[in-house]
Amino acid sequence: MQFKALTAAALLSLSSAACVPRPSELPAGSRFSLMALRSASPVHFATFSATKSSLFLNLPDQDATCDVEDPGYATFYLNEGGLYLYAASATPQQIYADRSGMGQGKLGYITGAQPPPRNAELDGWVVDEYGNLSLDGAGFLACPDSIQGSWSLWIDAGVEQPAGNSDCLGISARTVEVTDPISCQYTS
Repeated sequence: MQFKALTAAALLSLSSAACVPRPSELPAGSRFSLMALRSASPVHFATFSATKSSLFLNLPDQDATCDVEDPGYATFYLNEGGLYLYAASATPQQIYADRSGMGQGKLGYITGAQPPPRNAELDGWVVDEYGNLSLDGAGFLACPDSIQGSWSLWIDAGVEQPAGNSDCLGISARTVEVTDPISCQYTS
């Protein structure tokens, strides 16, 4: 009887070990795209795009000026807790989030010397052990019926339907390393 209990305990510990998260395979200093994860939804596996100082999913045309043909998705990198759009130029485009009552989780980006909006958070972006990006642990929301039929992206600020949007979905933002990044300047 005791042998069966020990065997069961050993098997349980082995199966639990298989569930332990593995470290993210995103090397420091990497350039990456972001892919939405929300099973059985219209945005599952959609890539993040950038245009008009905002971020979107399922955007048909991000209208970026790139060194070569626009890949149709945005490329990002982290630097000292800040999240940036990748461009080879000296003018960085930095992602911000406004989780104040006014911003309700607004995501956007600023260019170069442009000052951030009043309640903008620029730092605190991290990639967890699963390869998911968050802002100090806060995930993302995607809301339908935005420009060109896309989904607008928001940081989860505890508001289920930010800015009057409806049918928003919580998503995970999985990082996908881009080994040969394309330098783009995104519209503001």
